Amino acid sequence: MESFASTAGVLGCSACVAVAGLVLAAYKLGVIYQLLHKTETKSPRHGGESVAEVLRAHGVKFLFTLVGGHISPILVACEKVGIRVVDTRHEATAVFAADAVARLSGTVGVAAVTAGPGLTNTVTAVKNAQMAESPLLLLGGAAGTLLQGRGALQDIDQMSLFKPLCKFCASIRTVREIVPTLRKALAVAQSGTPGPVFIEFPIDTLYPYHLVSKEFAVKNPPKGLMGKIVSWYLNNHLMNVFAGAWETRDVSPLPVHIPHATDDQVQRCIELVSRAKKPVILLGSQATLPPTPVDDIRKALEDLGIPCFLGGMSRGMLGKDSPIHIRQNRRDALKEADLVLLAGTVCDFRLSYGRVLSRRSKVVAINRDKSQLLKNSDMFWKPTVAIQGDAGSFLVRLSKGLKGHRCPEEWPQTLKAGDLSKESANRAKAEEKTEQHLNPLKVLHRVDELMAEDSIIVADGGDFVGSAAYIMRPRGPLRWLDPGAFGTLGVGGGFALGAKLCRPESEVWIVYGDGSLGYSVAEFDTFTRHKTPVIAVVGNDACWSQISREQVPILGSNVACGLSFTDYHTVADGYGGKGYLVGREHEDQLGDIIGKVQEETREGRATLLNVLIGKSNFREGSISV
Repeated sequence: MESFASTAGVLGCSACVAVAGLVLAAYKLGVIYQLLHKTETKSPRHGGESVAEVLRAHGVKFLFTLVGGHISPILVACEKVGIRVVDTRHEATAVFAADAVARLSGTVGVAAVTAGPGLTNTVTAVKNAQMAESPLLLLGGAAGTLLQGRGALQDIDQMSLFKPLCKFCASIRTVREIVPTLRKALAVAQSGTPGPVFIEFPIDTLYPYHLVSKEFAVKNPPKGLMGKIVSWYLNNHLMNVFAGAWETRDVSPLPVHIPHATDDQVQRCIELVSRAKKPVILLGSQATLPPTPVDDIRKALEDLGIPCFLGGMSRGMLGKDSPIHIRQNRRDALKEADLVLLAGTVCDFRLSYGRVLSRRSKVVAINRDKSQLLKNSDMFWKPTVAIQGDAGSFLVRLSKGLKGHRCPEEWPQTLKAGDLSKESANRAKAEEKTEQHLNPLKVLHRVDELMAEDSIIVADGGDFVGSAAYIMRPRGPLRWLDPGAFGTLGVGGGFALGAKLCRPESEVWIVYGDGSLGYSVAEFDTFTRHKTPVIAVVGNDACWSQISREQVPILGSNVACGLSFTDYHTVADGYGGKGYLVGREHEDQLGDIIGKVQEETREGRATLLNVLIGKSNFREGSISV
């Protein structure tokens, strides 16, 4: 009897395991879900419509793309709901444009590209967005769910490429997953430290049932039991892809989580600032992030009266001629400072890894990202207070806590005097004659004098753009765009496109080196087709000068650094824009030419100034401080 009972128990357990296995298999194959949710085989709807609904509900106004069959349903559906679809000449440009929209609008920038090479073309731009902390959503096509890994057209392991670059990655497996996955991705992109997110859409999750079903049909199925199993499996998979697809779902935005300084941390910083005689603020791009309006941050800085060095997207935060905005001699100021506030600024190569900070200074660091907050603090510097939180709201709370207190005026006045002296010396260099062509410094000063007050400046280049960063003055907050810490060349066309769409009433100036122009000059076709008239100023010295400047004296060769004085103005003409060649013979007419260019853009035409420049002896550091 005991033996019989034991055997029965074993058989009972085996039966339970078998049943559990069958239930699990049924769950994974979607059989159970299909019992509870209808598959509407007659519906003409498709997954692209679900994508468009979510994007519209999140306030997305633009979708940047380079068209491909994998993603056509997304593009068509977005156009139908009023989202403007803007197609570019390179996938990287589409992502750069989405990045610019994210920075200027405070929403998530969105780009959609096709599978395989379409996605691999975006990798540099996505990495740039990651390092610039831009909230960006990349939508990518993919091979069908059953064909992945089987040699389908443009089928690669896309998820492995983007997981190191993105905060969140997902591959859609059924149409019903589209809405909740998109909502989560959009919230993740904006939460904490913002950054890019990626969702891939297998082609069968985007097209309507009647088209997808034709691809699943087996023309000559194997005979017998195996044929029946294959046919059942394919039909079940198809039905599961569309099961519950068109049920009503919430498409509204999920909460966004942003870290903030505690009251105790703010109070401690109030005490440090109130005792400081020579405080300095280093403001980084992160300080411009939502939710705090940039005008509130500007007012807080002005109320504090502390001298500020502005870097990255924070350039222009204090306007054109603020008495507390210091542009020169930063290293000297940091040596004297008794308190340094790193508000979204990182101690990486731009601050010599923290070595420019005096060990005598107290340092308050605030950053949303813990790794950036403490970068190199184990080697060259130590924070007195380290706060993982939002820099913009911290500055507003700090200002309110110090109401009535201002930095001793003698300190910013001293720094400003040094500022003016250095800029006067630089202005004198602008009047020097170069051996040939125009002095680049003089050109940049003239552009700065004549550009409109609402202008947005896009920086894309090395030597010429490095000079522009010290000469050209953004007139207000969110009016300067550069690549950021990654130092990427080629951002110009995309950044300018996104900027002009966000601010159609503003002049958008791209400052190009002749090397960097090559990456996106084809986007003059995009500017023409989409009626986004921007102005490009190309510093054409026929050389990768930033590299040559060091390569030649150190290694004795200019190999691979030389370019030609190419007729870039003719290229702009060919793409439907208007190009101008400007050389030494036009020096006295430079102001008139700039005025003519501005008039062309007001009439709706993108323009390019191909400015032949000589070598100047002006040299400064990185533009992405």
